Amino acid sequence: MIVTDKSFTELKALFPEIDMEDGSGESNPYGNSGYVIVYPKTEEEIVSLLKYANSNGKKISIISGGTKRGFGGLVEYFDILLSLKNYKGVVEHTVGDMTLTVRPGTTIKELQDYLAKTNQKISLDPAWPEYATIGGVIASNESGPKRLRYGSARDIVIGLRVVYPDGTVIRSGGKVVKNVAGYDMNKLFIGSMGTLGVLSEITFKLLPLPKYESLVLLSFSEGSENEIKSFAVKLLDSILEPVSVELLNPSLSKRLINQESYTLALSFEDVESSVHYQEEFVKNNLQPTGTNLQILPQEEARLFWDKFSRIAPNGVTTEVNSNNQVEAALKVGVVNLDVLQVLEACKQLQDSINVKIEAHGGLGHGLCQINLSGESDKIVTAIQKLRESVTQLGGYAVVTHLPYALRLKVDVWGEKPSYFALLEGIKEKVDPKKVLNSKRFVGGI
Repeated sequence: MIVTDKSFTELKALFPEIDMEDGSGESNPYGNSGYVIVYPKTEEEIVSLLKYANSNGKKISIISGGTKRGFGGLVEYFDILLSLKNYKGVVEHTVGDMTLTVRPGTTIKELQDYLAKTNQKISLDPAWPEYATIGGVIASNESGPKRLRYGSARDIVIGLRVVYPDGTVIRSGGKVVKNVAGYDMNKLFIGSMGTLGVLSEITFKLLPLPKYESLVLLSFSEGSENEIKSFAVKLLDSILEPVSVELLNPSLSKRLINQESYTLALSFEDVESSVHYQEEFVKNNLQPTGTNLQILPQEEARLFWDKFSRIAPNGVTTEVNSNNQVEAALKVGVVNLDVLQVLEACKQLQDSINVKIEAHGGLGHGLCQINLSGESDKIVTAIQKLRESVTQLGGYAVVTHLPYALRLKVDVWGEKPSYFALLEGIKEKVDPKKVLNSKRFVGGI
């Protein structure tokens, strides 16, 4: 590693004020590593590093909490691993306007704990909030089961400050909610997997904390797929306003509530009287015969969602087993009621090729999360078969967690979309030297 030592020595000499370490000894099963790991604490340090990389032909990978390390990427080692975990904290919080500007290395839990002091919150509920940073969530456009009511990052981000690969700093959007001037450039960076720039500040619109919340768990007997679909249609057409209508497959239901059956998790948030009214409405007007209904009050509901947030594998806590056992995760998007068919396909796969599958999907928005575990060759087969099933439904499947060695065998993004030329053109315009997160996005961008 003489070349690596030289790179570290050179970088340290050029930027003595920036914390960094030699990363050549780090062998991470998810790749996206760096020969030199740098930990900037200011935007100015990020700018200087990007200018150096752009001028000297260096490649940079971006990381914060590390939960998305197994999400995309065909490069094991970059020249520099840019860690934003120390570039964190609240920049500005206007309580009266309900807006917040924050640095990307701040974890979701840190944000929610800070905002709770003023009875406010960010309406995002991604997995592993104690590790996931707001920068990573925005870059991957991650959302959780409560997306049905609150939307995704694209719905709540009102402003961004971004450092382009050549070190230029730009601002998109603003710091007020009613900001309609020009194109909504924020959406260009949300979900771009860090391939267009380094987020240095993110501004959100906030929501007040709900006065009360509860969770209705409705478990169906085997063979009740038609009843589930009929119930979902009635629920979505009713006067109720659920925050989530998340269907759990039997394996996941067994893990979370010890009930091995298809289970619907209906979350309600409002003033307490409204929440109780909606609970009773489900119980008295919508509950199908032969189902088991549980109503969890506020504290138990929060414990459920806390446990739910830790079901998916991630790049921080998930280990690659030495006996060829691996874990993978997929994000699937279909028409909302086709979630049932996706979960049925999971059940058939679990029985036929001997992999463990825990899956859930929103009957209101059609997004599914599928977590798999088993032998590596069977995982690859399962991913291929699931993608075939989803494609037949007119949907898409993206692999959001997979060890580096298997990402070389599986196209995690699937077929290039019809608008791929547009994505490629934007990347070429913004980052012609492919400095940032090379081969991390759709089609190897």
